[in-house]
Amino acid sequence: MRDPTSNGPRNPARPGGVAAIVRNTAEALGAAAAGIIAMAVVAALGLWAAGAGDLPGGAFLRVVAAVVVMAAGGSVAVSGSAGALARAAATVDAVPLSVTLAGALVTAAVFLLPLRRRTAATGRGLLVRAAGTAVCWLVLLLLLALAARHSFRVSVGSGLADELGAALGATPVVAFRAELPATLGTGLLWVLAVLALACLVSRRLPLAPGPRRVHRSVRPYAYAMVLVLLAYVAIGVVVGVVVLATRGQPAETAGTMLLGLPNLAWLALGTGIGGAWHGHLTGVPGLPLPQVLDQVLRTRDGDRTLDLGALTAYDGRAWLLVAVAVVVLLAASYAAAVRRPAPVPLWRHALAMAGSLALTLLVVGLLTRISAHYGLALIGVGNLSGLGGEFVLRPDLLRLAGAGAVCGLAAGLLGGLPARGVRRPGGARPAGGVRGAGR
Repeated sequence: MRDPTSNGPRNPARPGGVAAIVRNTAEALGAAAAGIIAMAVVAALGLWAAGAGDLPGGAFLRVVAAVVVMAAGGSVAVSGSAGALARAAATVDAVPLSVTLAGALVTAAVFLLPLRRRTAATGRGLLVRAAGTAVCWLVLLLLLALAARHSFRVSVGSGLADELGAALGATPVVAFRAELPATLGTGLLWVLAVLALACLVSRRLPLAPGPRRVHRSVRPYAYAMVLVLLAYVAIGVVVGVVVLATRGQPAETAGTMLLGLPNLAWLALGTGIGGAWHGHLTGVPGLPLPQVLDQVLRTRDGDRTLDLGALTAYDGRAWLLVAVAVVVLLAASYAAAVRRPAPVPLWRHALAMAGSLALTLLVVGLLTRISAHYGLALIGVGNLSGLGGEFVLRPDLLRLAGAGAVCGLAAGLLGGLPARGVRRPGGARPAGGVRGAGR
């Protein structure tokens, strides 16, 4: 029989194991909560800049919750009525990508921070940590979705009109609510995608030897694609600040930046490399929209194509999008090449860039879809002029993927060439392949 005073292996059920569970739970909750808070702050600032702070009935915080739900891929239904005389209807299917990006960056950073202090992490260990973070995220998202429902009266512009509407039982009321099943389903996919991409991009993630080999092969291209997307957002910030300082309507510009800057920046990426969207705009836009997009998409007869040719027809400076795309993609290709853990043939690097950019453009297309309809019908008769409209924007996924593959292949060949001669500490100059050192 073992002496109870001897030094044997510790029972994992003892306090040390409990402490580890508590620590892991706290870290998972911290990552989820940090992401939600970041999204709520950006959404609140954007809505306030857009004038939503004056919404009646204490609706502002409820609207903030609804925007965060939409930023995580959730669905929010809007309805309205004015008694028996009128009905209002609205559907909005759009992702405020500024809010989404803020939540993704903060969630990923806080999730990875404790892992960098560990010696090694197995694939199973990462899955357990990701599952814990996803569960905490879903709980918090559920609470937000329950809060994202409200109804409030809308003033029609004068005290007499409001009194008349109340006397006739026709006071306009607008209501919205988050749809729970769709919100939780897409929210789960959202957080899992964020955590997976964070692990792929991180260069300090401690992994066991098996997962480490796969990670070193995939990470350079995941890093390059994230670099492309963030570079476009950074360029958009610079352009937005210039517009903010030189033109009027600073509140509208700030609201657009805080809610939908990546939507516009990634549209510029897609159109700059030859991709396209199809859509139309009628009536009042309802969503902040640059003038050039309003001009291209406004029509009463069918869809219009949003691509580089359509943009340059209204503003010749749109050709600058091609130059920006060339610079950013070549820089991303070079960055991926020098991060390769071992030399590879140039053609393999080019093929990897082509596949990565095609996949990235597919995701960009899906994220930038917009479908918004809003209108008021009086006694069941159509939309009143000026009180309704529709904004639809659908990606041409086949064209986006094809343009991404072609441009990625070209960028891989041209951007990988200068990386062939790069030396790294402890490595020799490669003779024929793309040389990179793992980081």
